[in-house]
Amino acid sequence: MRRRQVLASGTALLSVPVAGCGHPSVVLDMDEATAADIVDEVSMSPEPQSVEHRVVSEAIENGSATRRGRYELFDRTDTVRIGDAFYEVSETALATGEVTVYDVRIDFDPADATATVGEIAYEALPAVDRERLGPILSDDDPPTGDRYDVGIAYGTAAEVGNESVFVPEQQYDIVVRDDERYRVAVETRTASETEYRYEATRVASGVDPFADRVRDRYLFALTGLSDAEREVVEAAIDGGYFEDDEAFRSVTDRIRGHEGIEVTDSYGTWLLAYEGTEYLTYVEW
Repeated sequence: MRRRQVLASGTALLSVPVAGCGHPSVVLDMDEATAADIVDEVSMSPEPQSVEHRVVSEAIENGSATRRGRYELFDRTDTVRIGDAFYEVSETALATGEVTVYDVRIDFDPADATATVGEIAYEALPAVDRERLGPILSDDDPPTGDRYDVGIAYGTAAEVGNESVFVPEQQYDIVVRDDERYRVAVETRTASETEYRYEATRVASGVDPFADRVRDRYLFALTGLSDAEREVVEAAIDGGYFEDDEAFRSVTDRIRGHEGIEVTDSYGTWLLAYEGTEYLTYVEW
């Protein structure tokens, strides 16, 4: 994860507060950028078994593809890399309906560990359930309370498939692992599900040609800086600049005068050249 992504998230890597640490109010962070870095910044490379890879591959092969889901796949970027080729992907909502979504809840220390529906050893669970429950049941220090301690979002019955012993029909309410007995409950809720259509247009083949395409649109030179502004930039390259002073505002105003790769009301990412070197530059103001 790049430094600016950590800063932009506003979240700490630890789940507990650390005394004396806080998120800076302003940030200027400049990372030297290769062609591969530029490509990674503006596109995604889905795993071969992912839904993203499947729908884009189908759209490439068949001209379009459809999917039903409760969220958009390409809300961060519409540029997808498949192999060495880059595609602009359109995601069009066609129709929306209601579906049942399943959540499985685990009680790590049930007051009554007697099965009323049935009990099953963890090792005997289907793979679809072991994959979801395994990380939770492997916790060396699980949360405990008066009721169910952890909820696991299973999804819709269609997303889960036909193998689960919990969704859509609960067949067991006790799971046994390493002599520990865990109570399981299944809850349902209603959510909106949309049918999407996908189309993919090839825009480049190879990392370097695609990076050049990005440069043509976004790259600009940061020049004509004062000594104070240069100090800000050098600090940003060295590890980040976090002081809300006049020099910072002057530099960031220059940067924000250009089109950014991604820009919101309070932060953004730009591609710029400084003294002949290209930088992916994160600004938070």
